[in-house]
Amino acid sequence: MKMMFRVAATATIALLASTAQAETRLTMSSWLPSGHPLVRDVMVPWAKNVEEATEGRVKVVMLPSALGHPRVHYDLAAEGQADITYSAHGYTPGRFNLYKMVEFPFGGDSAEATSAAYWQVYNKYLSPADEHKDVKLLGLFTHGPGHIHNSRRSVNSAADMKGLKLRVGGGIMNELSTALGAVSLQQPSSSTYEMVSSGVADGTLFPLESVPAFNIQDKTTHTTLVPGGLYNFSFFVVMNEDRFESLPEEDQAAIEKVSGEALARLAGRMWDTQDAKGLEAIKANGNEVLTADEAFMNEIRTASEPMVQEWLKQAEAAGIDGAAALAEFRELSRELAKD
Repeated sequence: MKMMFRVAATATIALLASTAQAETRLTMSSWLPSGHPLVRDVMVPWAKNVEEATEGRVKVVMLPSALGHPRVHYDLAAEGQADITYSAHGYTPGRFNLYKMVEFPFGGDSAEATSAAYWQVYNKYLSPADEHKDVKLLGLFTHGPGHIHNSRRSVNSAADMKGLKLRVGGGIMNELSTALGAVSLQQPSSSTYEMVSSGVADGTLFPLESVPAFNIQDKTTHTTLVPGGLYNFSFFVVMNEDRFESLPEEDQAAIEKVSGEALARLAGRMWDTQDAKGLEAIKANGNEVLTADEAFMNEIRTASEPMVQEWLKQAEAAGIDGAAALAEFRELSRELAKD
């Protein structure tokens, strides 16, 4: 009888231990609406991938509301207020520098290609600068190529840009729009509808998917497509480092397997799919859609060149071969887009 009790007790303890292990919950703070493609088609599927990869031992739980403004989400993870967060480097001006490599004009027409290239080049060249030293970096990616959307007029030159009040997210898009003559209003994407509908902004710089995603296709009736993108925008996914290190090694490895380049490609495919749908929605609304001509493209190149040179200086100061990194990123983005 005692032996039976011991066996039962041992089985119970094992079951409780297994259950406790299965209930490791990692909180994620998300500042975008639950229906936004970045949440619905990237963060939620990635969370499911984590659960599957860890055989149910780890679950990522989306908090019911954001714990703060997008600009503080890096710190939320670093300080442990949430286990996992995502945001954009450009939302915190001056804090990060090397991400700008992927935001210069003409980075590529495929978000999946630029995102995969970003992760590979970051790890080969940029990671020694340790700009994410406060956290466990789980992923980097870009959205699709950014274009010009406004409510006032056709834009196909720097002269057309002059005086337009454009909502921008920060980083290179802020500097570049200013250099081209626009009035840059730096705010996160979640502020776009309010700014455009109220007339505070005449338009915005956005990838194509974001126009219908933020319901401004009726407001920004003029779109200028820039081949290769006027800019891209750099995003990160990070985790509290102590929380990550507290997980068993097998679960750490499982999370890393579905993160990194796998997460970059997941996000990139979403942007590419949604960009195609976004362009359809813009055209279906009867909006003007034109493509930047070579003269405007040259004005963009000229305006962005000082920014590239400044970035190369920053990279050198950080001990990074910026010229090699930038060249490889651009080449790799082109090559991966052919796959």
